[in-house]
Parts: sequence; structure tokens; C-alpha cells
Amino acid sequence: MLRMRMMGRCLTLILLSSVVILITADTVNLRLVGGHSRCAGRVEVLHRGQWGTVCDVAWDLADAAVVCRELDCGEPVDVLGNAHFGQGSGPVWMVFVICVGSESTLKDCGSGGPDLSSCTHAKDAGVICSEVKVVGGSRCSGRLEILHDQTWMSVCDAVFDQQDAEVVCRELDCGAPVQVLGAAAFDKGDTQMWTQEIQCRGNESQIRMCPASQKHSCSHDDHQALQCADVMHVRLVNGNSPCAGRVEVLHRGQWGTVCDDGWDMPAAAVVCRELDCGEPVDALGLAHFGQGSGPIWMSALKCLGTEFTLKNCGSAGWNKLACTHNYDAGVICSGHKRSRLADGSNLCSGRLEILHDQTWMSVCDAVFDQQDAEVVCRELDCGAPVQVLGAAAFDKGDTQMLTQEIQCRGNESHISFCSVSSLKHNCTFDNIVGLICSGYTDLRLINGSDFCSGRVELQFLKEWGTVCDACWDMRAASVLCRQLNCGIAVSVVGSDWFGEGSGEIWADVFDCDGNETKLSECSISSWSRAECSHRRDVGVICSGSSLALHDGLVRLSGERQCEGELEVFIHQVWRRVLLDSWSLTESSVVC
Repeated sequence: MLRMRMMGRCLTLILLSSVVILITADTVNLRLVGGHSRCAGRVEVLHRGQWGTVCDVAWDLADAAVVCRELDCGEPVDVLGNAHFGQGSGPVWMVFVICVGSESTLKDCGSGGPDLSSCTHAKDAGVICSEVKVVGGSRCSGRLEILHDQTWMSVCDAVFDQQDAEVVCRELDCGAPVQVLGAAAFDKGDTQMWTQEIQCRGNESQIRMCPASQKHSCSHDDHQALQCADVMHVRLVNGNSPCAGRVEVLHRGQWGTVCDDGWDMPAAAVVCRELDCGEPVDALGLAHFGQGSGPIWMSALKCLGTEFTLKNCGSAGWNKLACTHNYDAGVICSGHKRSRLADGSNLCSGRLEILHDQTWMSVCDAVFDQQDAEVVCRELDCGAPVQVLGAAAFDKGDTQMLTQEIQCRGNESHISFCSVSSLKHNCTFDNIVGLICSGYTDLRLINGSDFCSGRVELQFLKEWGTVCDACWDMRAASVLCRQLNCGIAVSVVGSDWFGEGSGEIWADVFDCDGNETKLSECSISSWSRAECSHRRDVGVICSGSSLALHDGLVRLSGERQCEGELEVFIHQVWRRVLLDSWSLTESSVVC
């Protein structure tokens, strides 16, 4: 019994000792070794009193962001592996580190634990942090601070110029500088002041590479502020719109691709959200949109689908050559249109509004022309522009006014492909553009023997109307028959065949090439309504109609078989075909 009690006490002491060890062992420190400063180098962690390294397997920007934050070293500039900063010694404490990017310390990230069998010091991970940051604004704008002698310091505006700004914005991965601002732009802060003149050429990758010279007399009223462009770090290339294509990522000023290994819908959702392109429709691989060039920045992605940017997703490691450009990933997003027509009677008419800098803005008529209208109607899948109207057509709305000139060539698929000039115009809300596109909501053939023959009628603005025969030819008829699933056009006829209509006459010339799938894809030009009456209502007979079943439907009345006046057999009577716009295209159909 006594022996059992003693064993129990020993067991208790062992368990207590284990608890003490677990509590005291949870002290992990972090440092960067072998770099140019404390903010660059080989990643080392202190565990149980011994420094060890981190394996570069799955080492990515999300992991680097945690390291830089924990060391108070700004943003991650680059993630490196293969012992870039030299091989460490001691244990490899962490393998296959998985950080979300928001953790406060590296030890909070998941990992595979120590496993020397899978990783040696030849694969020690490294990080370069920025040593520069902007405070009090956004990620890419604010009061400028530089890390010097392990202390963050505000920068005097007397020692900073445009070339220095270019280097800072590049180091922050924020594109080009937009504006160098004074002390009034952001709060003054309570840091020390950097007063040595920074002398960058403008092409350096980091501010630490720029020399510094003599000191200036500065106060906290003289601190420097900066606004960078905050460029997109992902784009879609070789698709038919900005919301479809090969995925490319911008890192350290160079565009590279993404490997399709692990590429899935959650990863596609991150890209679509980052580009403001709606929801993912498909995640594609095998270089579906063609092979890219340059580095393959990311592979074996592991996205939750909720990340703010693709660079925050986990991966096999940055710039790891896991595949070739034969496996470049692609995405198709549902598409977020950059233009819309408001307060019209349908989606293809109304007051024009364009998404500019994430804000919907009305458009001044002084900055908008016919080529711009063609692009808007095409983007909205509304065919061609019928009429560009003034402010009286639709109400003025309550949006801001875009006064910069839009410069489209007319053949772009989206308004976002058009450039916007820096020139601004003086506009009021009386100058707002309204637009009507040709996107007819419905069409039909009536008074024929079936739905594949009859008088042409189109529904526009909730009203049915007829089409003038001066605005119509066999190419337009072919498109209409195709759209109605009625085969090909056999003939275009006048009102004496299917009767006169009533109501509106749509006096729009359909300039089709004959290959379009629907009428709204054809170009439109205006025709004077004074030239038209219901006696000129046009009719069409498609090959799918019962009228087209007669063996002798088309004939030439000349003495020879292949020449003469064209006649068509309708309602048991041969009738001549009269066309004002007869051309070789129509002739080729007959022949």
C-alpha cells in the first residue's frame, strides 16, 4: 500500500513537472540573420532556449507578412528560400508553415513541426521587409516613416523629392507616386524626425539602397506625406474582357503567372473579388488562355476564398518552379460591367453612368461621342447606339459628374479599355448624357403561314413596331431567321405580301454582315421616318417556313436557266422580288 502511495506521488510529480515544462517552454522569439539589417535575412526562431531555422517548403508572402509585422519592419518585400542568406545551424524548428497573414507572431501559424528528414539547412527560409511605411492613411498613402537604427522616424520634406517617392512606392509594391504631400495631409505623429537628405536616382528597389547626405533643419510641421497609385496586383490576360483570362500576379515590378496545381473555385473567387468582376464562373488550367512568360510566381495555392488578395493565399512558396507555362491558370468571372443606363424603360436606354474610381458617375455630354456610345452599347449587350440624348431625356439623378474626356476608338469590348484624358470640361447636370441602344427586347414575324414567315415587327421600349423596307436587306433577314431558329432567309418582300402594320415604324437601318447571331449585334444607322409608311413595311420568309417547302420556290424568268428576273412562289402565285439594296451577297444566295 505504501509503495502504491509512493508511486502515486511520483506520478503526480512527473505530471506536475510536465505541466511546468509546457508552460515555460512556450517562449518563442524571432530574428532575421545574415541580411543587410535586422529587417532582412534568414528566419530564425528561439524555442526552448535554442535558435533554429524555418524550412522554405510552402514559405510564402502570407508567412513573410507575419514575420515583418512581428519584427515591426513594415511590409514584406520578398520571400526567399534555398538558404539565400546562408545556411543556419541547430534544429529546423518549423516545416511547412501555414499562416493566414493576420497572425501577430509566427508561432501562431500552423506548421508541420520539426522534421529534419524532410528539410535541411540548404532550404532555410528568408525574408526581406520594407523598412519604410506610410502611416495615417491607406496601405499606399500616408505620413512617410523610415526605419533607421531600429527606430521608425518621420521624414522631413526638405530631404525628399520625386525620385525618392518613386523608390518608396516601388518598395511598398504600390506602383508609381501620385502626389507628394505636405504636413497638412496627415497627422504629425510623435516619432523622431529624419533630417538627412535622401539621394535616390529613382530606379532603386529599396530606399535603403539610396545614399543620405547632410542634415537639414526641420520641425514636425515639415514632415513628408506621400500618395502612391495602389496598383492592382493581379490581372487577367488574353480573355474577351477584363474579367476573363490568364491569371497574372505583379510582384516586385514584374508580372508572372500562376500554376494550375491546386487551382480551384475558391482561388478564382479571390481573383474575381479583387478585380471587382463579380463571382467566379470557371477556374481553368492547362494554359487555356495561352502561355504566359516570365516567372511562375505561385503554385499549389490554398485559398479559403475569403482572402482580400491572391497574394495572401497559401502556396508552395514564392517563385517555386513547380510547373511550366503549359499549366498557367485562368479564370472566367461573371463580370462587373463598368457602365449602366439608369431610369430608362429597359436595360438598353437611360441616363449613362460609368464606374470610375469605384464610384458610379454621370457623364458630361462634352466628353462623350458616337465611338464611346458604340462601346457602351456593346458592353451592355444592347447592340448599337440608336440615339445619344441630352439631359431632358431622363432625370438628372444624384451621382457625381465625370468631366474627363473618354477616348474610345469604337471597337473596344468594354468601356474600361478606353483611355480617359486628364483634360476636364466645365459641365452641369443639364449636360448629362442619355443613351438609347438598339437592344430590341423581342422580335416576331406575323401574318405569315407560320412563325417563320411574315411581316417583321420589333418590340422596343415596350412597344411593337414595323420596319421600313428601305432599312432592310437579305443580310439582315438572314440574321433574323437565325435568331428565330428558322433556318436561312429565302426572300425579303413588301407589305403587299403580309399586309400593312400599325403603330410605330422603326426607321433604323440594320447594317448586318449576315454572320451575326442576333439583330442587336448589327450596326445601326438612322433613316428619316418621313421616307417610310406602313405601305413599305418589310416582310421576310425563312427556310423553316411551310411556304419554303415548294420545290420551285425560287426561279429566274429569263430564257436561260441561270439568268433572268428573280421570282418567288408565295400563296400559289409566282411574284417578282423588288429590292432597293440588291447586291452580290443576295445574288450569291439565289445562285
